[in-house]
Amino acid sequence: KISKKLKINLSCSHVGRFSDGEINIQVNENVRGDDVFIIQSICSPSNDNLMELLIMVDALRRASAGRITAVIPYFGYARQDRKIYSSRVPITAKLIANFLTNVGVNRILTVDLHSEQIQGFFDIPVDNIFGSLIFYKDIIKKKKEDKITIVSPDIGGVIRARAISKILNDVNIAIIDKRRNNSNTSQVMHIIGNVINKNCILIDDMIDTGGTLCKAAKALKKNGATKVYAYVTHPVFSGNSTQYMKYSEIDKITVCDSIPLSKKISESIKINTQTLSNILAESIRR
Repeated sequence: KISKKLKINLSCSHVGRFSDGEINIQVNENVRGDDVFIIQSICSPSNDNLMELLIMVDALRRASAGRITAVIPYFGYARQDRKIYSSRVPITAKLIANFLTNVGVNRILTVDLHSEQIQGFFDIPVDNIFGSLIFYKDIIKKKKEDKITIVSPDIGGVIRARAISKILNDVNIAIIDKRRNNSNTSQVMHIIGNVINKNCILIDDMIDTGGTLCKAAKALKKNGATKVYAYVTHPVFSGNSTQYMKYSEIDKITVCDSIPLSKKISESIKINTQTLSNILAESIRR
């Protein structure tokens, strides 16, 4: 999709496996002195996709590419960005940054990093695109039809919600205050703001297990919200999340195509997909 927007043909390369399962990559055309863009999300299977990216960068560097930009729509391992629960845990976001820098990447282009401070882990330029902007046209339609409130499912997402609110001429904001029990589960506590008789627009950077959004939607409906629409950049959908989302209080989910959705997921829940290709193509063109 990105290459079509840019009217540029995709380069020819081979990505395969040796008999023992190791990744085998070969670049099949001359890239000497070229400005090369590698598009690869670090999503499931995360380890395989990460290694493919690193090996591809190494192959291009050894083929004398002029500049290498890693276009990573979904930056995996980003949630482990600091020490919280124990002094004996890794900071994998920094580790991945080191891998990419040391292997020879010259620039990173990504979308909605889980936390903005990850940009500081790199010693190379990082462009972190605000992916939620692609939801603007869909949200503006709902604003014209009904009274809406932009909702952040946690304190950490307030900046993202405020940005959307500002674009919509300062639409009201609500915040859900929750207490996280561990890295993958959370418990909604209470809502800051008025959601009575409002169509609530939940804005978040990712859906993983679905716990945060499902409990947020339940709390919003309990507090008088008419409908709840979720707009999420990265559809991770791990574990039994699809079943969880299917029976949730969320009326509709809209996600980006930063992570490929399986046919099973697409058919099992009320989900709409919008493409990042336009915004990524424009960023590459610049």
